[in-house]
Amino acid sequence: MLNQMETTIQKMGVVPVVVLESARDAVPLAEALCEGGLPCAEVTFRTAAAEESIRKMTEAYPQMLVGAGTVLTTAQVDQAVAAGAKFIVSPGFDSEIVDYCLEKEIPVFPGCVTPSEVAQAVKRGLRVVKFFPAAQFGGVGTIKALAAPYVGLKFMPTGGVNAGNLESYLTCAPILACGGSWMVKSDLIKQGKFEEIKAMTEEAVDLVKQIRG
Repeated sequence: MLNQMETTIQKMGVVPVVVLESARDAVPLAEALCEGGLPCAEVTFRTAAAEESIRKMTEAYPQMLVGAGTVLTTAQVDQAVAAGAKFIVSPGFDSEIVDYCLEKEIPVFPGCVTPSEVAQAVKRGLRVVKFFPAAQFGGVGTIKALAAPYVGLKFMPTGGVNAGNLESYLTCAPILACGGSWMVKSDLIKQGKFEEIKAMTEEAVDLVKQIRG
């Protein structure tokens, strides 16, 4: 059974994957996502602004589901959660990070692209894993193959997912939701084009409705 957060993510269908170079863009971006109908963001820890951005987003929009992506150390887990992150995403399966999160009861979605990695996730009782980079590792075909022996496990493909191929992913039963950055492109954020981001977010929400009903 999926928990409440996983069910919420499934209903949204798309998790915006965000790279923020400046924390001053965090609140206007959060506003654009919420008003566009996707009150969710995976803020990647690739930049120095990530921690403060998560803090600003969660303070301004406490109802928003904000998580931390590209988490590579347990120290980053602590930083992200202290800032208000509600879930942790790692690009690969790092047993130290996964076990640390499980011990502290922090939702974690590790990257898994091989049967061995999936087996480690299932062994720990995880119900949802990230699949990254999705396009480079075979996309839907690989996910279907991995899901066959691991009945009930859900995947969140990220990397190469866009409006053009979203349907092929979301019509695949083992896929919970997709991580996508096409509606929150870095150049749009840097240029302050938050109305455009809102409009593209609305389009993404409509697309999910058309696909999943």
